[in-house]
Amino acid sequence: ADLQHTSLPATMAVPSFNLAPDLNVSKLCLGTMTFGEQSSLNQSFRLLDEAFDAGINLFDSAEMYPVPHRAETQGRSEEYLGRWIRERKISRNKLVLSTKVAGPSGQMTWIRGGPMCLDAKNITSAIDNSLLRLQTDYIDLYQIHWPDRYVPMFGETDYDPTRQFSSVPIEEQVSALGKAVSAGKIRYIGISNETAYGLMKFLQVARDTPSYPKIVSVQNSYNLLCRSFDSGLAECCHHEGIFLLAYSPLAMGLLSGKYSSPCGGPPDSRMNLFKGRYSEGESRYNLSNDLIKASIKVYAMRSCGKTSGYSLGACRLKNASQLLPGGWDWQEYIGIAKNYSLPPVALAIAFVLKHPLVASAIFGATRSWQLREVIKACEVKLTPEITLEINEVHARHPNPCP
Repeated sequence: ADLQHTSLPATMAVPSFNLAPDLNVSKLCLGTMTFGEQSSLNQSFRLLDEAFDAGINLFDSAEMYPVPHRAETQGRSEEYLGRWIRERKISRNKLVLSTKVAGPSGQMTWIRGGPMCLDAKNITSAIDNSLLRLQTDYIDLYQIHWPDRYVPMFGETDYDPTRQFSSVPIEEQVSALGKAVSAGKIRYIGISNETAYGLMKFLQVARDTPSYPKIVSVQNSYNLLCRSFDSGLAECCHHEGIFLLAYSPLAMGLLSGKYSSPCGGPPDSRMNLFKGRYSEGESRYNLSNDLIKASIKVYAMRSCGKTSGYSLGACRLKNASQLLPGGWDWQEYIGIAKNYSLPPVALAIAFVLKHPLVASAIFGATRSWQLREVIKACEVKLTPEITLEINEVHARHPNPCP
């Protein structure tokens, strides 16, 4: 494969954010979840080249990537990222590498038997294997991908006490991570898909034992359709000095508008290409249901200058009730973008970056034009009028994709 270096125009520059002492990260982070499955080695290198040249220095991966997860491809995303660093001879101090250890799963038996739990042994083994795949001496930010204990995730909202059984103590996890920090294998630690309780528990453990490292970030979903972070986690983060790495800022592509056509979007888009194989995404964004493919663009009236109301006559469905819950609201956000002559991607990204607790927005791309569109969104600043319209939609349809 041709792995020649490609770059974007030098005029594109991504701003940075001080996440922790001596840890400045770009406000955009390129996620590598598709590397090794949807994106080939050559395509991955091209995206990494262009992102780096545009000023992105934060690259996020995970030991379980790419998705959909399967034994044959597990670890490829980290491997591709490591090969790119080595082959491009990029100075390690110019990059911020973040990756994650997989939590308990009954499905991924090829990762340490499940993994069965997230104890010290599993964490240590995962760190060592990630270092090998990334071909690096240290990882800048190491995160627990999801909790060892039961928590509602990926579309679930209500906590069910009967589903909590035994779990590895957080003290054991932080101790193992602390040993890796002391050994120079990782610099900082973070959590992901966490709750307010989990975040405060990690902080309490670090306070109780001064030698343990303190978490610096939480990587949770945050976008126009999922603002759950603001309900409880935001207050905790604000008072404790923790920042959000917001993944899925485009809601798995919903907010780009590509799924709003009657045909249901490009056949090579992730939610169509892997339909039925990506349960985490489909459970949250409901695209496994064929009805959402029939939803159509309902922003016509707003695009014509009107600020409220939609024409049901424009709907190609037999009746509006055929739309899935949440169908109207994501279309309304696209309508706001059109009304202000903004690309839908720009509205979605600008909304996330506007949050004062967001250190970086983690996005994925499989095409260069997609990458450019997201980077261009850094230049967009939402006016009070746009923000008001966004919040009006949110008030009508709060968090349809938690």
